[in-house]
Amino acid sequence: MKKNILITGGAGFVGSALTKRLVAEDEYNVAVLDDFSRGKQERLPTDCLVFRGDICDLTLVAAAVNWADLIWHLAYVQGTQVFTENPAQTAKVALNGLTNLLNCCEEEALWHSSFKELMIVSSSEANNKAPKIPTPEEVELVVPDPRNPRFAYGCGKIMSEVAGLAYGHAGLLSRVCVVRPHNIYGPDAGEEHVIPQFARRILDMFEDAINPMVIQGSGLETRSFNYIEDAVNGLLTVQNYGVNGEIYHVGAQEEVTMEHLAKLIARYYDRSIEIMPSELPKGSPARRCPDISKLKALGYRPTWSLANGLVPTLAWYESHPLVTA
Repeated sequence: MKKNILITGGAGFVGSALTKRLVAEDEYNVAVLDDFSRGKQERLPTDCLVFRGDICDLTLVAAAVNWADLIWHLAYVQGTQVFTENPAQTAKVALNGLTNLLNCCEEEALWHSSFKELMIVSSSEANNKAPKIPTPEEVELVVPDPRNPRFAYGCGKIMSEVAGLAYGHAGLLSRVCVVRPHNIYGPDAGEEHVIPQFARRILDMFEDAINPMVIQGSGLETRSFNYIEDAVNGLLTVQNYGVNGEIYHVGAQEEVTMEHLAKLIARYYDRSIEIMPSELPKGSPARRCPDISKLKALGYRPTWSLANGLVPTLAWYESHPLVTA
């Protein structure tokens, strides 16, 4: 019999890519739970089941969990600007969504002896002040300032990890794994992340001029970027081989400065830019790069360099102008 896999937030950028891969493998029945507030119906394959609605709707979540054998939990408020401007909604979706999932999994375990597998998609934001670069999974998770609305997102991810692993330790799940993705990008990745934001700004610049480009921080701040195809391979590696109760970073160990990223994008679009530093927003880390040794030990190998992954990504944003009206 095919395993039933539920993907919450499955119409989003990452969730839909995972959905398409799982459907294509033809070994699973795949369902998506999404309210389509940000996700897109057209991203989904036609042969997946859809539970349409809010992750905070307990009745809907119960029906979806009852159907599933394995759950990928990706339903969160995404985008740094979005979750900074609306921390209450961010916290609500993070906490209520996971609580609903865990309560429903507990009900299935206690009343129906149906023990679910749960894959919790956390975030690199859980490691806001990493004491070591590249950062292994075992470092302490620190919240620098709970008064900063940015941290509603990262704190929600930390609580998701703690609660999910606790339910696993209590024997209410057959297996629980946590993945922490790092800066996943690719075509149709949305508009709230650094690569599409840089792409949109640079496309609007003059071709035959040196254009000033103001960026947050000095330009020497770093991130590690993971192309969507590699990211899905990483998620599936955890699904297939991940150890119960373990945490895995999903990403690449290519640490890239924001200045270098901007210049790569400018070069692709045949623009010349001059980087103009500005103040770094509070809570934005100076460096971020994961140690992916644990995931590599399961067989994961990223194959897309940033330079290669930017080609299809930037081509997509050039051919899909931003509609603001």
